[in-house]
Amino acid sequence: MKTMFLNLKRGILSFVFIFLTSAVFGQVLVSGKVTDVSGESLPGVSVFVKGTNVGSITDIDGGYSLEVPKNAQFLVFSFIGMKNQEVEFTGQTSINVILQQDITDLDEVVIVGYTARKKSTLTGAVSVVNLSDMEKTRVPNVSQALQGQIAGVLVTSSTGAPGDPIQIRIRGEGTIGDNNPLYVVDGIPSRDITFLNQADVKTMTVLKDAAAAAIYGSRASGGVVLITTKSGSKGKTSFDVNYYTGIHKAANLPNMLNTEQYMNTLEKAWDNSDRSGANPYTADKGRSDFADTDWLDELFETGRSQNLQMTASGGTEKMQYLMSLGYYGQDGIVVFDNDKYQRLNYRTNLNIDVTDRIKIGTNLQLSYSTQDKTASKGESLIRYALLRAPVLAVRKDVNDPTFSERDPFTDMPFFTPTGYDQGLQRSMYEMVGNPVAKAYFTDDQRKIYKTFGNVYGEFAFLGNKELKFRTNIGVDLSMFHNKAFNENYGDDDGGGSAVDQGLGRQNRPNSLSEERGEARTITFNNTLNYAKTFNEKHDFSAMAGTEYIDNYESSIGASRARFPFTTDEYRYLDYGGSDLDLWNSGSASEWALFSLFGSTSYAYDDKYMVTANLRADASSRFSESNRWGYFPSVSAGWTISKEDFMKDVDWLSNLKLRASWGKLGNQEIDNYAYLTLVSQVDGIVKTNRFGNSDLKWESSTQSNIGVDVGFLNSKLVLTGEYFEKNTTDILLPIGLPSVVGDVSPTIVNAGEVSNKGFEFSIDYRNSGKEFKYNVNANIATLTNKVEKLHPNVPNIVTDVTKTEVGHALNSYYGYKMVGIYQNQAEIDSHLFTEGNAKPGDIKFKDVNGDGKISADYDREFIGSPIPEFTYGFSFSSTYKGFDFSMLFQGVAGVDRYNQGKQIVDYDTRPFNYTTAILGAWDGEGSSNSIPRVAFEDNGSSKVSSIFVEDASYFRLKNIEIGYTVTALKGIDNIRFYVSGQNLLTITDYTGLDPESTDLMDLGTYPQSKSVLFGVNVKF
Repeated sequence: MKTMFLNLKRGILSFVFIFLTSAVFGQVLVSGKVTDVSGESLPGVSVFVKGTNVGSITDIDGGYSLEVPKNAQFLVFSFIGMKNQEVEFTGQTSINVILQQDITDLDEVVIVGYTARKKSTLTGAVSVVNLSDMEKTRVPNVSQALQGQIAGVLVTSSTGAPGDPIQIRIRGEGTIGDNNPLYVVDGIPSRDITFLNQADVKTMTVLKDAAAAAIYGSRASGGVVLITTKSGSKGKTSFDVNYYTGIHKAANLPNMLNTEQYMNTLEKAWDNSDRSGANPYTADKGRSDFADTDWLDELFETGRSQNLQMTASGGTEKMQYLMSLGYYGQDGIVVFDNDKYQRLNYRTNLNIDVTDRIKIGTNLQLSYSTQDKTASKGESLIRYALLRAPVLAVRKDVNDPTFSERDPFTDMPFFTPTGYDQGLQRSMYEMVGNPVAKAYFTDDQRKIYKTFGNVYGEFAFLGNKELKFRTNIGVDLSMFHNKAFNENYGDDDGGGSAVDQGLGRQNRPNSLSEERGEARTITFNNTLNYAKTFNEKHDFSAMAGTEYIDNYESSIGASRARFPFTTDEYRYLDYGGSDLDLWNSGSASEWALFSLFGSTSYAYDDKYMVTANLRADASSRFSESNRWGYFPSVSAGWTISKEDFMKDVDWLSNLKLRASWGKLGNQEIDNYAYLTLVSQVDGIVKTNRFGNSDLKWESSTQSNIGVDVGFLNSKLVLTGEYFEKNTTDILLPIGLPSVVGDVSPTIVNAGEVSNKGFEFSIDYRNSGKEFKYNVNANIATLTNKVEKLHPNVPNIVTDVTKTEVGHALNSYYGYKMVGIYQNQAEIDSHLFTEGNAKPGDIKFKDVNGDGKISADYDREFIGSPIPEFTYGFSFSSTYKGFDFSMLFQGVAGVDRYNQGKQIVDYDTRPFNYTTAILGAWDGEGSSNSIPRVAFEDNGSSKVSSIFVEDASYFRLKNIEIGYTVTALKGIDNIRFYVSGQNLLTITDYTGLDPESTDLMDLGTYPQSKSVLFGVNVKF
C-alpha cells in the first residue's frame, strides 16, 4: 500500500512538471492599469480572457500584464464590490480600465432544487456558502467546510481521528431516528460526500426550510445540501496546482498525576475506606521498579498531512472540459502510524453544445480511500491512557524474563511468570490495557472504492429557448473491503480455553475478520423547465419532473481464529485454524423510490413573488396501502424597498419580507420494516419480528418567516429568520411484552418533536482603497422539545438519558449534586430517614423531601445535549499582495456526560487521576465540589450532575495568511500561504474534546491543532 501511494505521488508530481513546462504560443502581451472613479489604483483585480481561465491579477499599483490569445474577443475585469467590465480585444497591447462601484449581488443565480433562480426572487430559507471562505478551511471532509459558516447549521466532528464521520444538523434534531441531511451533488442525491475533494467544489447551498427543500420530499426532513462541482470553460487550457503540507498536535489534554502524586492519592484513598490492615501504598512508596509515565504524552505524537490538487480545464465554443487529480493523506496523532487516512480522487467533466439547442455532458468522479481505523471513542486507547497507572513503564526491561522482541510492552502490573497476583499487585494498580501496545498491535483497515457521476442531455424548445427538457442518469457505486487482524499479545493470566493456554490475555486467541460488499444507487430523473418574462415585469417559471431511485446493497463476511503465523503474508482466512471459531455470513437488501414533482414561481416587477412546490414519493419501505407520501410547500416574498414610497430612502438598498410553509418526509428506517420476519430451525418456525402494515411516512411540517435588509448600497446586509418545525408520526421501534416471546422491536408511528428558533446573519463588505475586507457573523437559537410519545412508551431511557414529553430529545437524567457532606450532622439532617453516607461524600438533592435518596423519586433532568445557541464569525481582507482570513465558531447552552471524568477521578478502582483530584475533600470546609477519594462508593456511582458538564466552546477554527506574486512570465500567479487550524479553544469542558457527538463521552480521540504550509500556482 505504501509503495502504491508513493508511486502515485511521484506520478502526480511528474504531471505537475509537464504542466509547468507546457509551451504558450499564439499570444499578444497586453498590459495596463486598473483604477476606480477617483483615480486610485486597484490591486487584486482579476483580469481574464472571457470564456477562458486565462487571466492575471493586478499588482499593488493596479498594473497588470497578460498574454492574450490572438483569437480572443473580450477581456473581463472583475473585483469584489465593483461592476464587472468587458473590454473588446482587437489586438491592442495596452488597455487601461476604470471600474465602477457595485456592491449588490441580488442578481446572483442560486441553485435550488432541480432549477436555478435569481437570489433577489428567493422566498425560502436558502443560504449560500461563501466559496472564498470555504476554500481556506483546508479540511479533508467537505462537510467540515460548513462549520461556522451558516446560521442554524451545526457541524460536528464525531472524533478527531483521520477519516472518522462528520455530523451535520440543520435546524436541530427533528426525529428519534436519522437526522442527517440529504446531499445532492450535481443533481445526484447521496447520503455521503466523504469522497469529494474540497478543491473540486464550486458552490454549496443549504436548503433549510420546507419551502426550499420540499422539492426533494421524502428524504429532505433533515435539510438539503446542494453541491455543484467545477466545470470547464471556453478558452486555452489553464492549469491550477495547489499543494500543502502540515503538522498536527494534540491539544487541550488534561494534566494527569505523576507517580508521587498518584501514590499519595492512593494512600489517602485507602485511609478513607473501610480497609483492614496496614496501608499497602505507604509501604510501596519509593519502589525502585516504579516508572513515572505520562501515558498521554507517550500515546500522542506529531501527526502529518499533505494535500495535492491539480486541475486542467479549457474548451472551445462547442465543448468545455475539466480534469482534476487529487491526493489527501493524514497520519494521525497517535503513535505507530496505525491511524492513517488516505484518499485519491480523479474527476472529469465534459459539456458539449451539439447544436444551439442541444447540450450533452458527463461528470464522473472516481475515488479510493483507506482508513487505518483505531479505537477513537468508547473503549478507546485514549481511555486507556487516561486510566493506566503512571507507576507502570511503557516497555519491559530487556532483562525481564517475560520480555520479547515481538511484544516488548508492559501489560499487567508488575507481572511475574510464576504469578501475577503476588500480594496485592493486581488490585493495587488495576489491569487496564497498555494504550501504546494497543496502538502498536492495531491492524484494522477500511477501504472504499467509489464511482459517482452522471450523464445528461438537454434540449431547448420554443423560439427563445424558454422551455428546456433535461434528462439525467446518475450512479453512486461503492465497493468496500474491511479487514481486521486481532493479534494476541499481553501477559498470560492463566485464563482462556484449554487450547489457548499460555497465550497473552489480549485478543486471545488471535483472529481475522474480513468483510466485502457493495452499495449501488441508480438515479434517473427527467425535468421540464419553462421560464419567461412578460412585458418586462412578469417573471414566470414552472418545472415538472419525475425521478426513480433504485438501491441495492450486499455484503459477505467471514472470520477465523488461531493463526499459527501472524506476519502480513499470512493474514488471510485460509491460514487460520479450521477446527474452531469459524464464522461466515452474507446478506443483501434493496429499496426503491419513485417520485413525481413540480414547482411554479411568479414574480411581479421583482417586488411581489410566490413559489409553490409539490412532490409525491412512493417508497418500497412502506406497505402498498401507505406507499405514497405527499409533500407540498408554498412561499411568498415582498421587496418593500422597490415600492414607490421607498424610492427616496437612499440609505436602505434592500428590504424584503419572506414567509413559507411546507411539509417534508422521512423514510429512513430499515428495509422491510412493515413485514413480519420469521426463521426456521430444525423444522420449527419462529417469529423474529412482528410487522406493521399500517406503518406510514414520518412527516415534518415547517413554517418560516424571514427578512433581508441591505444598507449603503448593500455593503451591509442583514438577514433574520424565525422558524418552527414539527415532526409527527415519528418512526419508533417499540418492544413488545415478554409474553409475546423473544422478538425484535416493531416499528410504529409514534411521537412528535418540535424545534423552533431564530437565526441572524450580518455581512459587511468594504471594498475601499488598498485595504479591503469582509466581515460575517451569524448566530442561531434552538429550542427542542418532545411533544408526544406512544402510550405504551411514555419515555425512552438509556444509561444516562431519558426522552420524555416536555423535554429535549435524549436529555440527561439523574441525581442533582448540591454539595459535599461536611460532617455527620449535615448527613443526619439531610438523610433523616435513611442514609449510609460519610463526610466527604456527594450530597444529592432530595427532590421529594422524604429524607432518603431513591431512584424512583429523586432523579430529575440535569442537562441537554442539544445546543441552544450556535454561532460563527469570519473576517477576510486583502492589502496589496497580502490576504488574511480567520474563522471563529462555537456553541453554547449544550451539555455532555463526561463518563471519562467519572471513571478517572471518581472510580473506586486505582486508576490514575487528573490533577483536579488534588483539590478533593479532605476535612470539613476543604471542598464543596469534589468528594473524598476512596476505594468505596462516595456517591460517584450514581448518574449525576457532577458528570454533566457544560460543553459550550469557542474555537478559532481557521486562520490563514497568504501572499500572491503576479507578473511572472508563463505563470498567472503564485500564492504562498500558511494556515492554522483549531489553534485556540475556550471551554469549561474537562473532557478531551467538547465537540464530541457521543451522548456519553468515554474518552474521545481529540481534534488536533494544525499548522499547514502551502502554495497555489495558476498558469
